[in-house]
Amino acid sequence: MTPARQAIPKIFFLGSYNEGLTIRVPRMPALGESLPGDSFDMGPGGKGSNQAIAAARLGAQVSLLACVGDDIFADRALQLYAREGIAADKAHRLPGAHTGIGFVNVLPDGENWITVDLGANLLMTADHVRDCEALIRGSDIVMAQFEAPPAPVAEAMALGRAHGKLTICNPAPARPVDPAMFADVDILTPNATEARILLGLPPGDPSPTEALARRLLDSGAGTVIVTLGERGALIVSRDGATHIPALAIDAVDVTGAGDSFNAALAVFLGEGLSIEAAVRRAVVSGAYTATRLGVIDGLPTRAEYQRFAAATR
Repeated sequence: MTPARQAIPKIFFLGSYNEGLTIRVPRMPALGESLPGDSFDMGPGGKGSNQAIAAARLGAQVSLLACVGDDIFADRALQLYAREGIAADKAHRLPGAHTGIGFVNVLPDGENWITVDLGANLLMTADHVRDCEALIRGSDIVMAQFEAPPAPVAEAMALGRAHGKLTICNPAPARPVDPAMFADVDILTPNATEARILLGLPPGDPSPTEALARRLLDSGAGTVIVTLGERGALIVSRDGATHIPALAIDAVDVTGAGDSFNAALAVFLGEGLSIEAAVRRAVVSGAYTATRLGVIDGLPTRAEYQRFAAATR
């Protein structure tokens, strides 16, 4: 379904929070090597939080379910939500748990690799989601990602579908799953590697991406949008496939580009745009983020998005 056009879409995020520790490195290290880097940064992250913040900055009314620990990083998470105007009454501080941590290494061309200990994120349950049913009922869009366990993700999509909301699932970080969990997903948004992993294939499997997207459609998802990095995005539905090209940019840090894309997709769909139009705008938002160092600092406000979009036409 597509929400009716409105000025301020309401989006419920099944969230996650990871404190990100980022360092720029000149190259990938050899096994056992200590490789000097620079430009260290410590900042908030986690796919659910990144997407919630990005959507709020673009003008959506955002509510968030998240689980954090009882450490200093939890304090930073709750302060961040308050600062960004995100309704986080359902951000649970779990005694005895530690907040998620992500270690990000960024290469000179902006590419990166990330290792994550998801910590308290993995303690989220379907009961936490059911406790948010009133928030879901009052939203236009329900969005989930894979830094939470499968049960709450599936519950969020099922409740969204039950209440007639647009459901979006960004299956990252990807893992092989029971395809039945996509039956309540209106829009599934893997990147090309994640699409392969979801289907139990090696990340480098040579199968055409469109063919893999069609296999994901067969699992029950309504539309599959595969993000392709510097090649843009591919929209695959039962009616056909449409390629949306990327912008020509000098990438600095692509760490948060996917989250920026997904948030913008939700916001513009919530404002009533077609899927193709929303993806074109989401590509612009992802490109903006890739030209900035740091995830949160790279998520555009609506004004920043509009200036960047105008400058890159």
